[in-house]
Amino acid sequence: MKLKFNIIQLSLIAFTFLAISFLACNKEGSSEGTPAQEEAATVASSESDAEADILFNGLFDDVMGVSDEVGLAGTGIFGKTMQVNTDGSSSTARITACPDVTVVLLNSPALFPKKVILDFGSGCTGRDGHHRRGKIINVYTNRLIIPGAMATTTFDGFYFDTIKVEGTHKITNIAEVNALAKKWKVEVTGAKLTKPNGDFTEWNRTNIITQIENLSPTNVRDIAMKIEGYGSGRTKRNGILVAWEAEIIDPLLKRFSCRWIVRGKVRIKRANLTANSRWVAVIDFGGGTCDNRAYLTVDGRSREIILR
Repeated sequence: MKLKFNIIQLSLIAFTFLAISFLACNKEGSSEGTPAQEEAATVASSESDAEADILFNGLFDDVMGVSDEVGLAGTGIFGKTMQVNTDGSSSTARITACPDVTVVLLNSPALFPKKVILDFGSGCTGRDGHHRRGKIINVYTNRLIIPGAMATTTFDGFYFDTIKVEGTHKITNIAEVNALAKKWKVEVTGAKLTKPNGDFTEWNRTNIITQIENLSPTNVRDIAMKIEGYGSGRTKRNGILVAWEAEIIDPLLKRFSCRWIVRGKVRIKRANLTANSRWVAVIDFGGGTCDNRAYLTVDGRSREIILR
């Protein structure tokens, strides 16, 4: 998977020692270990949380960007507005993002609820450079800019690069009626990202995404949003299990024009650690520049990390 962290100056010895020492006891979130073990476990949980966050943050853009009929056309993997038929049957369209798109009206002739299936077949590479195969299945109750509208996403044999993706992703528009600023609640439940070697990340997250800039944009990609929320996860790596909790402590800044989070901080606390433990980590996404760099701070020491 391309969503990897290149942890600058991180000792490979620490990871090896962690794997060997924890393999026998297999303690999730254990606070009993050497400094090298504790630091490596914290880095592993932080990396796993960020990988899942990046993938599902991109999925929000993809679900929103299918077309103006269901969301805000042109975001995520979709580079331009897609037109599809809505005559009560199903229809397909080939777009630049490479999946076949099938639209089914579930209560014809009413336009909603509507199922939109993105079928990547045996695989294709999107404009973001990532390879996808399998199906993403979205069911919309209304257009996502309408208060109360929901979109629920599930997966059928879907892979993002080499990672198998499972779980449920739900977007709900929670803005007040007639409010100019858009606002969504995003819930990820039962997510599981499985790598070819059997390592996996299990992840749950609830975020509130609020539009804060360009309330009446001429280009949807100019919209800026803040993200607030919390979550939890568990990862299996090298034969060990590490569990953690995550909280956004400084709202994240998101723009449809950038694939990366450009500002904000997330705190990662492994299970069974106290809030003031030296092994609680903070990921800082920077000061607003659209790039793939962030900083991970553990035990008072910061490292630059590269989001891939």
